[in-house]
Amino acid sequence: MTDWIDEEGYRANVGIILMRDDGRVFLGGRTGGRGWQFPQGGIQRDEPFIDAMYRELEEEIGLAAADVELLGETRNWLRYRLPRHYVRRGGLPRCIGQKQRWALLRFRSSEDRLRFDATDEPPEFEQFRWADYWDPVREVVFFKREVYLAALHELGPIAFPTGLPAYPAWWEAALADDSEGLS
Repeated sequence: MTDWIDEEGYRANVGIILMRDDGRVFLGGRTGGRGWQFPQGGIQRDEPFIDAMYRELEEEIGLAAADVELLGETRNWLRYRLPRHYVRRGGLPRCIGQKQRWALLRFRSSEDRLRFDATDEPPEFEQFRWADYWDPVREVVFFKREVYLAALHELGPIAFPTGLPAYPAWWEAALADDSEGLS
């Protein structure tokens, strides 16, 4: 099976927000020091979203369905375009970005279950940390920020039924000068 790229050039993808009971979320440190992000990966043609989500969860961080509880998922695709210099030239089908559906999972296991070598491919991550709920918006590569923000906002009421966590101090400064592109 191959990854699914739609007629507009967007690669179908699943994103995973893994949250502990204390409200902190999993951030994986990409192999080679290439930043921090949530687990994510391609959906293969005709693969159900839930199947892709559990496959990526196992491939990227070694967890099985028994290690998590599915709390919710985004209703629609969230899209981002790749910056021009990341778009493959000459490859078909041409991929200009990703369309993602996001799942919110509660971590129900112990950290010793996390592993990054559960795939035949080179590992996506080499380290991890538990971050405050809004921190991934600042940590992820700039062109994914709006999608992260949208996913966290949509799934936040499920994660925090009595109200979303307050925005951190850095948030206001970033919105004031828009130097981080958060608005």
